[in-house]
Amino acid sequence: MNWQQLISNKRLGQEDRHPQRHDDRSEFKRDSDRLIFSAPFRRLQNKTQVFPLPGSIFVHNRLTHSLEVSSVGMSLGNDVARQLVQRHPHLHGTLFEEIGTIVSSACLAHDMGNPPFGHSGERAIQAYFTDGKGQRLREQVSASFWSDITHFEGNANAFRLLAHRFNGRREGGFVLTYSTLASIVKYPYSSTQASKKGKFGFFKSEEDIYRRIATELGIKQLETTGEGVRYVRHPLVYLVEAADDICYEIMDIEDAHKLKILSFEETRSLLLGFFSEEVQEKMKQRIVEEHITDPNEKVVYMRASVIGLLERECAGTFVDHEQEILEGTFDGCLLDHVSSHTREAYRRCTKISRERIYNSKPVLDVELSGYQIIETLMDKMTQAISQPDLYYSQQLINRVSSQYDIRSTDLETRIMAVIDYISGMTDVYALDVYQKINGISLPIV
Repeated sequence: MNWQQLISNKRLGQEDRHPQRHDDRSEFKRDSDRLIFSAPFRRLQNKTQVFPLPGSIFVHNRLTHSLEVSSVGMSLGNDVARQLVQRHPHLHGTLFEEIGTIVSSACLAHDMGNPPFGHSGERAIQAYFTDGKGQRLREQVSASFWSDITHFEGNANAFRLLAHRFNGRREGGFVLTYSTLASIVKYPYSSTQASKKGKFGFFKSEEDIYRRIATELGIKQLETTGEGVRYVRHPLVYLVEAADDICYEIMDIEDAHKLKILSFEETRSLLLGFFSEEVQEKMKQRIVEEHITDPNEKVVYMRASVIGLLERECAGTFVDHEQEILEGTFDGCLLDHVSSHTREAYRRCTKISRERIYNSKPVLDVELSGYQIIETLMDKMTQAISQPDLYYSQQLINRVSSQYDIRSTDLETRIMAVIDYISGMTDVYALDVYQKINGISLPIV
């Protein structure tokens, strides 16, 4: 693969159009602006990241997480661009120098397909078809569609949201550039080629769209067995992934401290563990010199230092392994190839996160409640579109916005409309609908 083909500002759905522009924004900056001002992005403020949505203590939601990931992604892209332009002078003055903006835009979009209630929402949609009443639909749909819905994935759903024509009204979805769209596809293959963890990058309905993008950008296709396609990643995916990994892991440690899941001593040990003893002493001295006495502020300073370190090492790793990445032979993620000391410190954080944070009572309570809510909504809405002539079915269907093709004559289209509708809900709205259709609450006028 080569950079000059990989970085393209051609827009999905406007390939043959050259709209008149009235300002100096680059096409990739336009991608960023379109995402920030969109309703699906705005709804991320009411979607769980890890911890319950804030009460008296503010912790991260999907929106704040996405903004932070975008910021780190911009730094990663800019650092990589600067270093690689020095190595490849012919890239100076080309679109390649805008990869910071591309990565930043892709980071804004990377979680837009996630359903309410974090990963429990994903599992509830999958389980409705694999273990729940949705099993009855298996013989009524194609094998590829069944594979898609039983492996339902927030990553694939983000690509669908950004690229799909909903109800035939919008050609190309958000009409984003090819390079931004390719940069969010972390798993560039269909569900029939999914890994053991069930991860994949696009539903069957968007497979042709990804093929078109991959062909245009020269993304390498791999040989596959059976149905479905498989590609290597667009190189910028590694930067989006690194920004996400850095932010969720380190920011979850900070949130756990705020919620008193981790003590200050435990948090300090984890964060300072990224640095040599000499650097640790300098950091402690600076905290004293700047009169930082509040424990939360000390954690903020240490956290910022860790993110800066991880960003620099990931950018350096990308540059060092540029050839392997362009050849599609790079193995793992960037964080797997940083210095051994940094890698071990990061793994200590992930170990504590699994043991103490993701299994903490507040997190489990959200997952349990969210699972029940999503499962119930899936059951009620799927029954409604399976028997649309019933009175109660009509009442439920009438609640759904006309942007979803829930009245289609095709069953698969109706099922995906239900999934689109539910996965687009915020946590609060999903709870509200759940309560109303179960007669637990009534609307107050």
